[in-house]
Amino acid sequence: MHASGTFTVKLEPQPPALADSGLGRMSIDKQFGGDLEAHSLGEMLAYRSAVDGSAGYVAMERVVGTLHGRRGAFVLQHSGTMDRGASTLVVGVVPDSGSGELAGLAGTLTIHIDAQGGHSYTFDYRIA
Repeated sequence: MHASGTFTVKLEPQPPALADSGLGRMSIDKQFGGDLEAHSLGEMLAYRSAVDGSAGYVAMERVVGTLHGRRGAFVLQHSGTMDRGASTLVVGVVPDSGSGELAGLAGTLTIHIDAQGGHSYTFDYRIA
């Protein structure tokens, strides 16, 4: 199955868990629209290298709402890397995190950012 739509995101800096580690923490608050009508909350842990354009982040976010009319919740896991400006990002559903009518959900979400900074997504998924 395929879902798409837009989302807004608020990132708020949080105190670092480990002082002097170079790691930054952010809270995530997203509102999804389109085929996924949902709200999510999560946390991000990131590191920016001294080399321009090199960084990495991981995040977990719990999504609650409806996906093509099916109500439930699930968790997305992010893993992103920038290697001197070349970026890779994988956002997948944590296995067996789906609940309600989304129990058995699996899939991969792709984030798109347009030239004006607007966010959208495509979500390829299946429900067992």
